[in-house]
Amino acid sequence: MGEQRVTAGADDRHKRWRLSFIEEMRRSTPAIRLLVLTQLTFNVGFFMVLPYLSVHLTDDVGLGAAMVGVVLGIRTFSQQGLFFVGGTLADRWGIRPVILIGCVVRVLGFVGFAFVDSMAGVLTATVLVGFAAALFSPAVESAIAVEAGKSERDGGPTRVQTFALLSVCGQIGSLAGPLIGSLLLLIDFQSACLAAAGIFVAVVVAHLRWLPNQPGEHRGESWLSGWNEVVRNKLFVLFALAMSAQLIAYNQLYLLLPLEVERAWGSQSVLGWYFAISAVFVVATQLLITRKLRRLSFQVVLPVGFAIMAVSFVAVAMTVPLELHGVVALIPAAVFVVLLALGQMIAVPPARDLVPRLAADRRLGSYFGFMASVGGVGVLIGSAVIGAVIDVAPETGWGAAIPWLVGALFPLAGAMGLRLLSANVARE
Repeated sequence: MGEQRVTAGADDRHKRWRLSFIEEMRRSTPAIRLLVLTQLTFNVGFFMVLPYLSVHLTDDVGLGAAMVGVVLGIRTFSQQGLFFVGGTLADRWGIRPVILIGCVVRVLGFVGFAFVDSMAGVLTATVLVGFAAALFSPAVESAIAVEAGKSERDGGPTRVQTFALLSVCGQIGSLAGPLIGSLLLLIDFQSACLAAAGIFVAVVVAHLRWLPNQPGEHRGESWLSGWNEVVRNKLFVLFALAMSAQLIAYNQLYLLLPLEVERAWGSQSVLGWYFAISAVFVVATQLLITRKLRRLSFQVVLPVGFAIMAVSFVAVAMTVPLELHGVVALIPAAVFVVLLALGQMIAVPPARDLVPRLAADRRLGSYFGFMASVGGVGVLIGSAVIGAVIDVAPETGWGAAIPWLVGALFPLAGAMGLRLLSANVARE
């Protein structure tokens, strides 16, 4: 009998732990499956091209490093800075038209990268690629919030679980995209661009076929009425400011991490492995972590997730003064990547679930777009601050730890802010 109980207990634990990606997809509604697979496809197409764009611009187009920086900066602004516009259009025009237009715009952008070699042409293609995401990303997130809310009320997966599934699909795409792109680059950069454009054409066909065409709930209203409603929601504005700390922390994968890898290894040749570790970790554990934490309130989960992100920076700061080299020196950076991903997996799905609650399920495109735009401004300011600290901080001893400690302050401040805000949300 005892052995039977142990076996039964093991079987129960196995059943609780085996909620796989395929099973979660099966439990989702057809609309949610289409939307999360759309996110996967978006990332595949995007990362087939963008990681290799700077090399193309320098080697093939002949741009200098400063102009490449301008091009990449314009792409970020035309995406993050215009999310609010894309979200408002989704509220006014409906989800499907905005997603379709965004996909067409991105097709034009990738075709432009494939064929243009003038500065004006490159900048135009860059703006098109960035603005495309500003169109379809808020539309997809708001559509998932609506569809997942319906599914949760009908006894299906919760909205938090659905946003966790969205994160997994996004990471699968960001992992597969560069690998596919690297194979296509064996032919040439133009082939990678045209293949990415073809992927977005396929998305257009799929959405024309399967995504319902529902009119925007706020059609006919002025732009200012939507924007006024969002910015007057003081609790949400503060929430968006606190959440920007997560994006600031995440973007240190592109600023602090490469510098640390260069210091520890002597080159950035192993940098790609860190991104692969992060993506595989998220794909393998996101659904499980979300399921395990489902009984905890957002008042607990959000601050804990941000606190873990802060610890990820401290882990490197404590080891940098030791001036380790070789394989051992790569371990602190790996700890940073894993802890940063863990904090995001804990905090981001419930944070996305909180947006419709703060918005009273109104104007979700505008709310998601506003939060993304605030995050983009936060990344610009936060990375500029950390970059300035890097320039003035000593490169050896405890001085080398200062940029990492400054980086830790952003998610730490976010954790404190979210703790205070979540208490106010719970009282409403």
